[in-house]
Amino acid sequence: METETPPTSSTDHSDKEAVEKLHAVYERMKEELSQVIVGQSEVVEQVLMAISCRGHALLVGVPGLAKTLLVSTLSEALHLSFKRIQFTPDLMPSDITGTDVLEVDQATGRRDFRFVHGPIFANMVLADEINRTPPKTQASLLEAMQEHHVTVGEKTFPLPEPFFVLATQNPIEQEGTYPLPEAQLDRFLFNIVVDYPTEDEEREIIRRVTSPSDAKVEPLMSAEEIIALQDMVRRVPVGDHVIDFAAKLARATRPNSDDAPSFVKEMVGWGAGPRAGISLIAAAKSYAVLRGRFHATTGDVAAVALPVLRHRILTTFNAEAAGITSDEIIRMLLKELAPKEDLEI
Repeated sequence: METETPPTSSTDHSDKEAVEKLHAVYERMKEELSQVIVGQSEVVEQVLMAISCRGHALLVGVPGLAKTLLVSTLSEALHLSFKRIQFTPDLMPSDITGTDVLEVDQATGRRDFRFVHGPIFANMVLADEINRTPPKTQASLLEAMQEHHVTVGEKTFPLPEPFFVLATQNPIEQEGTYPLPEAQLDRFLFNIVVDYPTEDEEREIIRRVTSPSDAKVEPLMSAEEIIALQDMVRRVPVGDHVIDFAAKLARATRPNSDDAPSFVKEMVGWGAGPRAGISLIAAAKSYAVLRGRFHATTGDVAAVALPVLRHRILTTFNAEAAGITSDEIIRMLLKELAPKEDLEI
C-alpha cells in the first residue's frame, strides 16, 4: 500500500491519542463479537466503518449467514438502542415511522391526537429483507436516512443520534420482491457482500449452535462516544491528490464522461453520482482511523472502492450476458487508475 507523509498543519495531538484509543477498542470489539459471530471479519469491519462515518449499510447475502445476529450483537457491543423491522409485502409506511392515535381524556371527555413512535426511532435500525416490501414503504426510509428525522402530518420528529439503518437483502430470491430504486441504493454508504463461511468456520458454527453457550457481549462504546468518534473521523486530514483520485474514480464509472475508459463505455449503463466521491473519502478516513492512522491515503480509497461503488454502477445487458459484474468493473478501473502500490483489492 502507499506510504505518505501525514499532513501536520491541522493534526491535533488529542485526536492522535483518540485514534490510538479507538484502534484498541476496535480490536477488543472484534474479540467480543467473535464470541457470537464466527468469521465475517471483513463484514464486521465494514459495518463499523459505516457507523463511524455516519453511513448506512446494505448487507447482501443468502439466508443463514447471521446477518441479523451480527447487527443485533453489534448493537449490544455499542450499547445502542436497537429495533428490527421485518419487511413484508403488506407493511405500511406508518408501521415504520409511527402514527397519530386518537385518545380520550376520561376525566374531561376531551379528544386529542397523540403520536405513537414507530420502530424507526432507535439508534440502530435493522431493515430485514428490505426488498420484500413495495416502493411506497421502502420510500418511508428515505427521509430518515438522509435527514435523520421523520415528518408525520405537520410535525417533524428528530431521530435519536447516532442513527443508522442496516438493511439486509437476499440476492437469490426474485419472486415477491421489489428491487430497491437507484435513488434509495445511493443513500447506502456501503453495499456489503456477506459470503459463505470457510470450511473451518462452518464446523465451528455447527459446534457452537448445537452446544450450550453463555457468551455475553460487553458494551464497549456509548452513544456519546460514537458521536465523538464520528466528529473525529470527519477531522482526519486528506491531501488534495487523494480527493482528486476519489473524484477521478467516481467520474470514470460514468459512460458519458470523457474520463471513462472504453470498457466502461461498453459495459456500464449508468455510473456513480457525486455521492460516490463523498462516500469514498468518508470511508477512506474511517478505514485509516480503524488502523490507527490519522491521515487517509489513495490506498485507503482503493481499499473501500468495492463496497462504496458496487451498488452505484448499473451494468449493461452485454456485460450481464458476459457475466461481468460491477465488482469486476471496479477492479478493472483500479488497475487502470490507482498507483501500483495500492492494488491489494
